[in-house]
Amino acid sequence: MTNPPDAALELLRKVYGYPEFRGQQAEIIAHVTAGKNAFVLMPTGGGKSLCYQIPSLLRPGVGVIISPLIALMQDQVDALTQLGLRAAAINSAMAPGDVAQTKRRIREGALDLVYVAPERLLMDEFLALLRESPLALFAIDEAHCVSQWGHDFRPHYTQLSLLAEQFPHVPRVALTATADGPTRKDIVERLHLTDGRTFVAGFDRPNIRYAIVEKNEPRQQLLRFIRESHPRDCGIVYCLSRKSVDETAQWLGTQGCTALPYHAGMAAEDRARNQERFLRDDNTIMVATIAFGMGIDKPDVRFVVHLNIPRNIEAYYQETGRAGRDGLPANALLLYSLQDAVQQRRFIDEGDAPEAQKRIEHQKLNALLGLCESAVCRRQVLLEYFGDASTPCGNCDTCLEPPLTFDATVAAQKAISCSYRTGERFGVGYLVDVLLGEPDERITSFGHDQISTYGIGKELGRIEWQSLYRQLVALHLLTPDGEYGGLRITPQGLAFLKSKAPLHLRQHKARPVSRRRDRQRTAAGSAIEVENNPDHALFAAMKAKRLQLARAQNVPPYVIFHGRVLLELAARKPATLSALGQISGIGQSKLERYGAAFLAVIGNHETDQLLAEAGSDLVGD
Repeated sequence: MTNPPDAALELLRKVYGYPEFRGQQAEIIAHVTAGKNAFVLMPTGGGKSLCYQIPSLLRPGVGVIISPLIALMQDQVDALTQLGLRAAAINSAMAPGDVAQTKRRIREGALDLVYVAPERLLMDEFLALLRESPLALFAIDEAHCVSQWGHDFRPHYTQLSLLAEQFPHVPRVALTATADGPTRKDIVERLHLTDGRTFVAGFDRPNIRYAIVEKNEPRQQLLRFIRESHPRDCGIVYCLSRKSVDETAQWLGTQGCTALPYHAGMAAEDRARNQERFLRDDNTIMVATIAFGMGIDKPDVRFVVHLNIPRNIEAYYQETGRAGRDGLPANALLLYSLQDAVQQRRFIDEGDAPEAQKRIEHQKLNALLGLCESAVCRRQVLLEYFGDASTPCGNCDTCLEPPLTFDATVAAQKAISCSYRTGERFGVGYLVDVLLGEPDERITSFGHDQISTYGIGKELGRIEWQSLYRQLVALHLLTPDGEYGGLRITPQGLAFLKSKAPLHLRQHKARPVSRRRDRQRTAAGSAIEVENNPDHALFAAMKAKRLQLARAQNVPPYVIFHGRVLLELAARKPATLSALGQISGIGQSKLERYGAAFLAVIGNHETDQLLAEAGSDLVGD
């Protein structure tokens, strides 16, 4: 009998078409296949799904995959079906007859994997079905939803602890791409995984280029970024409000972009239609609130833009991680303003969470502000937050164009003192007016033209003071407070005033546009140009064939072949099925289904080239 490691590798090669496991995949798969529990933290695109799919195939019974997004289950099932696996889903969008048939297949052990939402799993009748069915394992995807300290807490997930109680002999594996130390601990405890192993595979996504810039005419910044770096690419633009989503999508449409809105205020059928189009098209931009994206398997998203800061670093990491899942270059751009921070703090303060959780959310927001204002490598700050390590990456804005810093000790003392002298009730705009000594009636009416900080800040301009205040908020020396976002001094700010410790901050300086354009293009604007020097005409022909095959089956094109597979085909131009099968990502089922069709595309392309060359020679004669 084949031992489990050999059997797992054989499945990887035959079914999935990959020559070797990556990182800790083999170790995790062996652990779970042996019937043991596990918590897996692995970056988006790192191959988490193999860590439960292959054990489900190796163990007797059905693998039950718990996923929070009903809308994406069918796409996941389609992708597995393309691999020749027996997969299905059960959700409220299905016809009763289809649900009954799938339940029968579960009971008979006639499925390899079944996807369900936690709400469905927790139904008494479904639990009864599972108790009388052969089960290979339970996989809890997006496991950060379990934790109240995570960034996307969902109450139903907390009830999944009953799996340990009702199915003690069925292994459980919880998986996520984003969880800091406290969140990991909470997940393991809530799901009773303390008797299992925790696998942390690292957080780095080296193919993503991170950039965070000050918000200034955000629509024009967005449009310039798309036109210069991603004119024909698929991407996601995140907005804070539903109104902003609708207005931004409509405006991008007037500028010649294919842009669709997505938010919870839309009719469910409209959201589903837009999501389906995004998944199936190559150059559609989805403008969305954070309600969009979890579980999206689309590998060729080339950029993610945030028009407002997210809630915390976990959310930022997860949302930017939806770009470049295929491993090819991608861009993540965040437009940042202090007003965004004020608004996020207001959301936290006005929420229904307990005070202890609000304190944690404020700390998480502070960490994100620190990332935004950092003068060092973005990736280093990001990875260190998760307890990972990195040297300067050379692939973020601060590495490519290191910001200037200056001794801000005295200026910071003036800024903090001005907040104190004005009663800690005013926002940045007013405080800057006081520091600059503006002849404003409002300042006079409050008597602030008579205080010691009035007019003492003329060595800096308005923009420089605004930048300095953002950094003081990021360092938590000041914090937005009250209905109008007045800046209040924190205990750390008081300690700084007393100690007069040296403080160096980022110096505001407009960056040269030309340098930035060139580097953004290199980052991801033409991803196909950096992969093995493919034949671009052949690549386009194969994309057309892929789209034709996908439309005939009503599935997203990437479930036929990932873009990376097409790039390798366009570079290597295999001439036989055997050679085609050596391409990473082409398993046996896909080779049998599509091999002849893509060999024909390659053959026709080669013939056309020969004819063109022959014609050119005749003309020359």
